[in-house]
This record gives sequence, C-alpha cells and structure tokens, in this order.
Amino acid sequence: MSGTFRISGAGRLKQAKTARFSFDGQSYTGIEGDTLASALLANGVHLVGRSFKYHRPRGILSAGAEEPNALVEIKRDDARKTPNVRATVQELYDGLAAQSQNRWPSLAFDVGAVNDLASPMFSAGFYYKTFMWPKAAWKSLYEPKIRAAAGLGVSPDKPDPDHYSSRYAHCDVLVLGGGAAGIAAALAAAETGARVILADEQAEFGGSLRFENGARIDGQDGFAWAQGVVAKLAAMDNVRVLPRTTAFGYYAQNFVGLVERVSDHLKSPGHDLPRERLWQVRAKRVVLASGAIERHMVFADNDRPGVMLAGAARTYLNHYGVAVGKNVGVYTANDSAYAAAIDLKKAGVNVAAIVDLRDNPTGPVIDEARSLGIEVNFGRAVIRAGGKLRVSSMTVQPKNGGGERTIPVDAILMSAGWTPSVHLFSQSRGKVAFNDETKRFVPGTYAQDCVSVGACNGTDGLSASVDEAYTAGAKAAKDAGAKAAKGVKPKVDASESWSRGMLGAAPGAGPDKTVKAFVDFQNDVTAKDIRQAVHEGMRSIEHVKRFTTNGMATDQGKTSNMHGLAIAAETLGKPIPEVGLTTFRAPYTPVTFGSIVSHARGPLFDPTRRTAIHPWAQAQGAVFEDVGQWKRAWYFPKAGEDMHAAVDRECVAVRNNAGLFDASTLGKIEVVGPDAAKFMELLYTNPWEKLEPGRCRYGIMLREDGFIYDDGVVGRLAPDRFHVTTTTGGAPRVMNHMEDYLQTEFPHLNVWLTSITEQWAVIAVQGPKSRDIIAPLVEGIDMSDGALPHMSVREGKICGVPTRLFRMSFTGERGFEVNVPADYGQAVWEALWAEGQKHGAAAYGTEAMHVLRAEKGYIIVGQDTDGTVTPNDAGLDWAVGKKKTDFVGIRGLTRPDLVAKGRKQLVGLKTKDPKVVLEEGAQIVEDPRQPIPMKMIGHVTSSYWSQNCGRSIALALVAGGRDRMGDTLYVPMPNGVIEVEVTGMVFFDETGGRLNG
Repeated sequence: MSGTFRISGAGRLKQAKTARFSFDGQSYTGIEGDTLASALLANGVHLVGRSFKYHRPRGILSAGAEEPNALVEIKRDDARKTPNVRATVQELYDGLAAQSQNRWPSLAFDVGAVNDLASPMFSAGFYYKTFMWPKAAWKSLYEPKIRAAAGLGVSPDKPDPDHYSSRYAHCDVLVLGGGAAGIAAALAAAETGARVILADEQAEFGGSLRFENGARIDGQDGFAWAQGVVAKLAAMDNVRVLPRTTAFGYYAQNFVGLVERVSDHLKSPGHDLPRERLWQVRAKRVVLASGAIERHMVFADNDRPGVMLAGAARTYLNHYGVAVGKNVGVYTANDSAYAAAIDLKKAGVNVAAIVDLRDNPTGPVIDEARSLGIEVNFGRAVIRAGGKLRVSSMTVQPKNGGGERTIPVDAILMSAGWTPSVHLFSQSRGKVAFNDETKRFVPGTYAQDCVSVGACNGTDGLSASVDEAYTAGAKAAKDAGAKAAKGVKPKVDASESWSRGMLGAAPGAGPDKTVKAFVDFQNDVTAKDIRQAVHEGMRSIEHVKRFTTNGMATDQGKTSNMHGLAIAAETLGKPIPEVGLTTFRAPYTPVTFGSIVSHARGPLFDPTRRTAIHPWAQAQGAVFEDVGQWKRAWYFPKAGEDMHAAVDRECVAVRNNAGLFDASTLGKIEVVGPDAAKFMELLYTNPWEKLEPGRCRYGIMLREDGFIYDDGVVGRLAPDRFHVTTTTGGAPRVMNHMEDYLQTEFPHLNVWLTSITEQWAVIAVQGPKSRDIIAPLVEGIDMSDGALPHMSVREGKICGVPTRLFRMSFTGERGFEVNVPADYGQAVWEALWAEGQKHGAAAYGTEAMHVLRAEKGYIIVGQDTDGTVTPNDAGLDWAVGKKKTDFVGIRGLTRPDLVAKGRKQLVGLKTKDPKVVLEEGAQIVEDPRQPIPMKMIGHVTSSYWSQNCGRSIALALVAGGRDRMGDTLYVPMPNGVIEVEVTGMVFFDETGGRLNG
C-alpha cells in the first residue's frame, strides 16, 4: 500500500505504479496519478504549511486550484525550484521533492507562530497605522524587516534552465472547462464540423464527475462517460483537447490566454519538451463551463489541519482512494456534505456526526445517512475546532445558544454551499447579477460572444447542466458559421442534487473580538477583521478588501470572497447587491514568468534588428549603439582614434566632400488608395492634396492634444501612393496610430497601409560631392538640379536594381537617400562606397548624424521634444497648413494653455566658453544666485562639440525662448555655473545655400 490511509478497492488509481517522494526531507510512497496533496493525505500528513501573517499551522483545504493553504516548493535541482506550488494541483512523479514554506526552524515548530499570540497587534489594517515613527526608522528598520517577511516562498536565485513555448490558435468554439457541461458543449459543437478547442486545468477531464459516484450518463458511470467522450473528441480532426491547461485571462474580442503544464508531472522530462506552453487563442465563440467552487464554514479555529471542504474529501476518496481521516466529523449548511459522509461511511470510515446548521432539512441523502447509522444533528453549529497541529475535536452547540458538546474527530468536512465560478465571465467585462433566491452572483449582461453553462451559470442539477450545455455548444457552432448537425444529446440517467447553503459567518464566529474564524485562510483574514473594516469606515467592498487583504492572496479569494461580502453586508445592514462585488482580474491562477516570456529571454529578450549593410559596417570596425531594437553604426574609428576624433573627422568629411550613412532603420510606410491624399490630410498638419507626384514634403504628426507625435519626409510617388518616413523608434507606434484612426475614425476612406521598413535599404549620400558619387550608377533618372530639385523623389535603377531616389537632406548639404530592395542593400552600398572613395567620402555613424543635423537646427522627435511640445514651440509653425479645417490635433492646438505666453520654446545655446560642452538634460535658470530650490526655466535637449563650427553647440527648451535672443542664461552644474547665450537654432550655413551644393 502507498499509505495507511489508502483504502483498498477505492478510487480510480488501482493499477497505477507506486511513486516515491519526499516532503520536508521525509520519504513517502504514493501512486502515479496522485497529486502531492492526495499522496500526503494517504500517508496521514495533514500539516503542510504555515499561514502568512500569524504563522498558524495549516492543512489541505481543497482538491483543486482554489487551494489557499497547501503551497509548497517543488525542487528538481538547485536551478529548478518553484515556490508556491499548490499541492492539490501538482501531480506526483517518482522522485518528487517538496518543501514546506514560511516556517523556521521547522514546520512543526515555527518561531513565527509568536505572531499568533501577538495577533491583537496585527489586526486588520494595522499596516496603515504603524511604522510611522520615528521617521528615520522606515528606511533602516521597518522597510528591510517588512521586505524580509513578505511573501511565502523563496524566489529562485539561479537562471531557469527549462524552456517554454507559445502557440497562437484560432477556432470557431473554445470551451473552457472539462466537466460534464463542458464536454457536452464541445461534443455538440464538434458534431457540426466546427473547429473546437476543449481545455481543462485537471489532468483528467470530468470535473465533479471525479467524485460524484452516483452520476450515470448514457448508461455509464459518469466519469467513464466523460473519458469516453473526450477520447472520441480527441480523435476528431476538428477538435483539439487540452488537459492540464488553465484559462487564466479572458481579453478583448474573444482573445483568451491559456497555460498548459506540459512536463511538470514527468519524472525526467525530455530536453525537447517545454515545461509549459502559452496558448493565445482567438475564438469566434466561447463557452464558459468553469463550474462552481465549494465554500467553507466560517467558525472558530476552522483553519486547523484536518479541516477541509467536504467535496475535496470526497474527491480524495472516490478518485484517489484516500480517506482523510478515521473518525470524521461533518459540518454543513447544504446537502452535498452528506454525500461525502455517506461515501466515507460505506468505505469503512467512521463518521462521528453530521452537524447541520439548517433546522429541518429533508431529502434522500439525509435519509440515507441516518439509515447508515450516522448521527445527524439539525439546527446546531460547530462553534470551534480543537487541536493544534491536527484537529482533534469539534465543539457543537445549538445555533441559538445552549449547552456545548465536544466530539472527538481527526478531520472535519465542511460545506457552506457552492459559488458559481464567474471569474472568466467577469474578465470578459460581463456584468454579474445577484440571484436573490439562491443568494449567489451569476452571469448577467454579456459583453463578448460567449455563453456560460452549467454550475458557473447557476444551473442546478447534472441533467439540466448537460442539456443547457449541449444546446449552447450547438448554437455557438452555428453562430460561428458551422452547419447544423443532428447529434445525439447525452442522457443523464442518474445524478445528485444539492440545496443552496449559506453565506457569511456561522454561529461561533463572533461578533466578539477574540475569536479567529477565518474567511481568507492564506492572508489570515477573520470574520472580526471584516467587521472591523466596516466599523472603521469602509463602505465599499473594494475598500474592505484592501483594508483587510481579503481575497488578495494567490488564490484570489476563490473561497473567501462571498463570505467576506456577506459579513460586510450584514455589518452594514445592507443587502449584498448594494455592497457590490470585487473585480475579478487576470490571471485566474498564478502564471509563471517563464510561460509569459517563453523564448524571449537572454539574447532573445528583445529582437535584435540589423540592416542589410550591418555586415559591411561590422567589417569596417564600426562601434554600434542600440536604437530601439536596431543595431546602428555609432561611429567608424580609424586606428588611434577615439570616439570624439572619429566623429569630428566624419563631420568634416561630410561638409567638405561627402559621407555615406546607413538610414535603413527609418520607419517606412506606404499609404495607398484612392483616398490616400485625404487620409494624409487628416493625419498630418501639412497640406497634401496639391503635392505633385515626384515631390516630397516634411510632415508633422500630432496627437489629439496638439503635441508633436512624430515627423518625417513624405514622398508622393503617384496620385494614390505616398512613401512615408518616420523616426526609427517611432515606426511601430506611427503605424499603429495610422491604423487606429483608419479603422475607428476614418473607416470610410479607401486606403491601405503597409509597413515597408524592412523592404527597403536606405543609403544616405550627403555632401557637396554626393551627386558626383551617385550619378555614374543611376539609370533612367535625370540628376540635374532642374530635373531633380531638393525635396523630390524619382523611381529608376541604380547598379541595375530598382531604386526610389529621394533628393533630401538631414545635414543641410546637397543630399540624396537611395532606397533599394533590402536584398541588394550591401551590394549597392559597396558600389557607392567605391565611387565615393574617388571623391574623399567617409562613412559616418549616428553620432556624426546627430551633430550635423544639430548644426542646422533640425530636431529629433523624442530628443528635442518631450511629449509637451507643439509645432509652434519647436519653431515649426510653417509646417501647419493655415487653410486646413481638420487634422488630428487641430483642436488641441487651440487650447488656451497651448497658445499662452511663456511656453517653453526650442532655441539654440552657445556657451560663453566655446570649449565647454553642455550636458544634455541640464537645467537652465535665469539667476544662479537665487536660493535653492531654484526656478528652472528650461533644459538642454541636444548638445555637441561641432568641429565644423569650432565650438560647442546646443539646443534647448526655454520658457519664452524666442523672446530671449541674445540673453545670458545659466546652467548650474556640480562643478560650477556655465554661462550660455540664447541664439537661433541654425549654427552652420544660416542661409541654406549648401543644399544645392
């Protein structure tokens, strides 16, 4: 046998192999198919953890994902250790090593349990009222101690050697939940030929059929029926069956996140297997069949190890073949606990007594319990549990007061009823409704294309659930576009029915201030804590939640939320719906970082993008910098040169001869369609309708608030086609911005948007001799100034390959940008480089590019703007169409604060000492002698040494900057104050004559 509490002939794991495992260093034996929880219970182990705040002994409460107590560390090796694993979910494998958490020096003797004695000091909300004095102690004493005590497990301190995967999937019908209702819905949908995905968090499908031994469907045992139908579904080409898969988040437009546990249950997972797989599913229709969660009874010391949910005890018996005790007591307010008592009694376990809070319940299960000789007590309450490391007794009293009676037990099974699991429905932005008759929240108003079926919909009874689910599955498939099919609806031959139960605290849970009747086990929230929160002024259930931390643990209040709500409502003297319900947020259960990150870690954390010309630059010894996801050549040092010398040489070469620059990273978007010009008119401040094909224009894009969002040169290739360039870092957001407006604000426009950033390699050839370098290689384009003036674009060939040749400049020199298909980028670059060597050309990087553009006062969005800069602030009023009546941001520009005097404006700065280079970001003041804190009137946005100017230059945002021309301002720095003169933004070739060579 694999444990003294394993009952011969019971459960469904009879033929399984044994599996050895350890818990806190002690060796045990279980059966393959066990969870760690069932294996521990089979060996008589109930004490598995300590609570967060009071360090009280805690045992296994449930048999599923709602478990708040049995959180352990699973360790395969030093690098593979995972804290806060629910023992009720962790499948057993041979060699599994588990460790309890939040205790020292041992689980049985935990020094932290002194907190339980000092509990009056740690009442609800104590952290809002303490740690305030002395002020200096917060940083040196309070915060370090609080951080050291925070959390339950210990985070891994070594890199995770496992790998994770992710999949995208589309389906017609996604069924979440693999109980009887979910299986019936999937079957109905699959029979129509629709693409179906069926997912459930358990290793085996069946849901409550795992413990309901009285259920029969289509002439079979309920669980056997479930396995047979799931096997049939798995064999169908249009169905994907996902066991061990939890739906953790329901997002917009029927997008659902699921995480599949692929290898956590295996002794030696193959290296080719991921540990977990993230499924990102887009479904036309979603069927929610997430079941219901059993509630515990709230009474004094209801957290003793051995006190657990009745449904869990029944699962351990009927599925795993494990008795949770030898002398069991039952405390209930509904019928389902009777079934657990009956099953245990029939398995040879003594049931000391059933204590039923109801006065005179009737029904078949009550009659059967009595016929088996079980003592049944109506109208009575368990007012406290005895014991410490294991429950030893339950004290019973008439619920209206009277004499007490203590009954020896080694386990207490409790059930206050069942709460529909509306978590995913709520995440979908659906609105729940309170059913006053059944006292439970159920799905109300739907926000997405989904439907709830079975217990999560508040449907009672197996037959009604299966009928409802089968009908819903067929309808979901039809609504998704599948053809109707005549399937055979499953027939429920026998089932169990349960009454409704109770909410809130039972007798014996207060209202005195000393009884610890737990509502939230993991966070040690008691009934008196909820009452205290209300007495201290909390009226909203969200405030009660945060004041007490009820429902804020890793189980997200699955067993505690409704009890806490009911106690708050009772204390407030209001109906439950008026108090409200807390918000259910993703994830439904904790999700590992690994499954979310998948392969995106280490070198793959962020994609590294390289241009077609990158290998050439690398071979030339370029030093690279990261710009967004791109690797860009920063500068090209020659032997003996540091960065400054290399940049100075590159800048001088461009001004005197020519330079080649890899501009491939610039964002490029094609705007195509009959309404392309109208779309451009709405997205940019400039006019575009009259721009002739073959000409270019500098464009500014604003946000709705009137602030600069991006800029770039736009070339009109044809009446219905624009080639738009964006900043390197802004390309994705500009594309998203355009698509957002096209789809939501301007859907009437006949326009298509295509990102072509990686389609074209871009080679900027700048300088007085740029035309001489390009001309010999170009075919079909007249390169003369008359035929190809500044701000023009032509299509032709260069080096025999197609090109879009732009006459434009970001240096103020005669310049061209050669766009060629990326596959030919390096070949064309090498040809231009060879030609350039005849004219003294140099390759230059991003640093020289920054210096050259600053010499001409050209801005860079994101560096010289900060999200609060308007075109006027940047001196770009000329780029705003004065006759335009509409574009994105036009109303924002008229806001009083955007046209008020004194706004920060972009200006130039020259240091009084030309050799001093300002620091970017340095603050600017009018009077350096003013007391600290000084009044800052601006900051430096760009600052460089300019070899061409023979001095330092800078751009800055300064309040009222254009009215301060010639004024002296000051830049306070740690080593002294730097005097600067406010100037115009152009430092080189102020007349602009060099644009034409």
